[in-house]
Amino acid sequence: MLMFGVMFIFGYLFDTLSQSRHALDHRALRMGFLFVVFGIYFTWFWSKGQTLAMKTWHIRVVDKKGQPIGQSRALWRYVLSWLWFLPPLAAVAPFGLSGAETSVIVIGWVLIWSLLARFHPQRQFLHDALAGTRLVHSAPQPAKTA
Repeated sequence: MLMFGVMFIFGYLFDTLSQSRHALDHRALRMGFLFVVFGIYFTWFWSKGQTLAMKTWHIRVVDKKGQPIGQSRALWRYVLSWLWFLPPLAAVAPFGLSGAETSVIVIGWVLIWSLLARFHPQRQFLHDALAGTRLVHSAPQPAKTA
């Protein structure tokens, strides 16, 4: 839900600045802009340890030694996380498949990609292993009493 809000606000900002009157105006430019916005969002929060959703699930991203990651490693993790979607999208692009066919291929890739983590020695996703990061459980902060 939070990412929908981020996308809405920055999509509206893009439309206002580019004076777009239709959702398909400047489509590639809008997607590139949102790719950068999401990159900034994830890089910023991962370098602080958690996104807001990760706080809810008590998950923290750290390096191999258990230390917080820097912005460069967080950015590298963001770029590598696109391995979840870019390979199947690049594979289906030349064929002009329907939306349903493309969805089946992308969802199939995501399922296979996620199952591969079961075979990793530390049960990590490949983008985490390549980025030198891992997800760990983060105990909730005790509530402050007045």
